Amino acid sequence: MSTEHGHDHHHPRPDSRAALRARALEALLAEKGLVAADAIDAVVELYERDVGPQNGARVVARAWTDPAFRERLLSDGTKAIAELGFGGAEADTLVAVANTPTVHNVVVCTLCSCYPWPVLGLPPTWYKSPPYRARMVAEPRAVLREFGLELPDEVEIRVWDSSAEVRYLVVPMRPAGTDGLTEEALGALVTRDCMIGTAVPQAGSP
Repeated sequence: MSTEHGHDHHHPRPDSRAALRARALEALLAEKGLVAADAIDAVVELYERDVGPQNGARVVARAWTDPAFRERLLSDGTKAIAELGFGGAEADTLVAVANTPTVHNVVVCTLCSCYPWPVLGLPPTWYKSPPYRARMVAEPRAVLREFGLELPDEVEIRVWDSSAEVRYLVVPMRPAGTDGLTEEALGALVTRDCMIGTAVPQAGSP
């Protein structure tokens, strides 16, 4: 923001009500000695830095470059991601579903917000919203269009309903024109939404 002094000042947005409630709850728990503040910080840091969609992107990039790994991933997702050091309670039964030129997969949890945390991190707010959970089942093509993903009519859309027992990871198709890219560079093309199915990777995207 430009000021009369000619300097740019950044004014941070005020915290949301949810953030304020979370902070108040954290302070109360710490005050009562029920949880240590550093323990909360450690959990937050874990999910911000070590657990997130970058893990899933590594899985997808490996599947793009290693046919044998791809086969194992589609056969038993839980065992395959363990090869890369990923796993946990939220991925005890992970099912990987692969997009093809004629099939597009998308994931929802109609009951609540079941999600493969070890490979995708924390679920986005919209994933937990009742409209997404209801409409993705009833009118997936229209919802995907609202996400900016227009699929040809001849492409079948398969909607997978996650549960506490089974969670899904979409393996998108590798973009054309990426033959010379390293596995790391390929992983950079794979976003969280690509692995939920509300987007597809684009060559040249960061």
